[in-house]
Amino acid sequence: MEIIGNSANFNELIQGDLVLVDFFATWCGPCKMLAPVLEELASSRDVLKIVKVDIDQSSDLARQYGIMSVPTLMLFKNGKILAQRSGFMPKELLNQFIEENR
Repeated sequence: MEIIGNSANFNELIQGDLVLVDFFATWCGPCKMLAPVLEELASSRDVLKIVKVDIDQSSDLARQYGIMSVPTLMLFKNGKILAQRSGFMPKELLNQFIEENR
């Protein structure tokens, strides 16, 4: 299930054990390539919540978190940023990124 983050719900959504936030744009090619990878990841990891934030619709969040390129993935735990990575990643690298930073 896709969870959409915005200014109203973002702080609530990033609370929890492990939350991966995908800052994306609808016009971004690598973002479109990443979407099915994230869906596959969400179905294979039950302790991971994935939140998608459209930087054009939530430009205030993009500014707040200093998003300069998309896709940018941020890993949160209990509302705190654990790690950040920009650009497309295949599933194996994405899993490695999560495991190294949990």
